[in-house]
Parts: sequence; C-alpha cells; structure tokens
Amino acid sequence: MAPTFDHPGERTADEPIKLIGVRETALSLDEVFRAVGDDAAGGTALFVGTVRNHDGGADVDKLGYSCHPSAEAEMRRVAEKVVAAFPVRALAAVHRVGDLGVGDLAVVVAVSCPHRGEAFEACRKLIDDLKHEVPIWKHQTFSDGTEEWVGAC
Repeated sequence: MAPTFDHPGERTADEPIKLIGVRETALSLDEVFRAVGDDAAGGTALFVGTVRNHDGGADVDKLGYSCHPSAEAEMRRVAEKVVAAFPVRALAAVHRVGDLGVGDLAVVVAVSCPHRGEAFEACRKLIDDLKHEVPIWKHQTFSDGTEEWVGAC
C-alpha cells in the first residue's frame, strides 16, 4: 500500500537519499545537516548518537565499532523504507566504525520533510531501524577491565 500524505504534491525530491555512509573517520554534523537542506522542507530532524561514559552501571573507557561488508547497503535499504513511508524531502545517515572514545560521534542521521511532525517521526524510524537492522556491532571496554559485544549474533 502506498503511503498517503496530508498535503498532495508534497512528496520526495527526485532522489531524497542524499548521503549514506559507514566511515572510519570522524563524523560531521555540518555535512549531514547540509545534505538534507531543502527549500520545500519546513522541518528538519537530526539525531546524534555519541559514546557515553557508562553502560549498564559500568564505566566505559572506550569502544570499537565493526561492521559486516553489507552494512552500507543495509543502511540504504532502511533509508529507502523510511522514504517510502514518510514524505521525505532529503535523508542522510552516517555511522562510524573503528575505535572511539567517550564523547565521540558514533552515528548521525537527519531527515527533512514538509512539516516538523513528519520529520521527527521519520528521523526516529530511521535511527531505530538502523540500530536494529544494520549489521554494525559495538565492542565496549569497561574501566574494570571487562568487555562486552553489543549487537553481535
């Protein structure tokens, strides 16, 4: 079933998926925000995931992200589902792999839509589905010397 929208004619730009990437280098909020700029969008939602200093009551020293070779293609598949379900004008998503420290950006996603409510909903769907469906795994190292894998099968 095709999605319906409150405002006829307010559909996506020709290619609404502007940026998809899995990177070993630092992520840029400005790059992602610029990628979703669209004069027809009244709302832009941006989500930034950072490395926090704790998890499950334990102090986190560092973590590393690794991914399956299909991760970027899976990110695009998730993005295509979001574009099909919401009136997305532009969408961008990048995820970091490699070793990260506390405070580093791990993932940045953004969506622009004709209205703010749609942008919020689409952005939330995008990050939630990326976390659940894209084969990216986190290896946490804790201050007490223990470690754990998160998201690995």
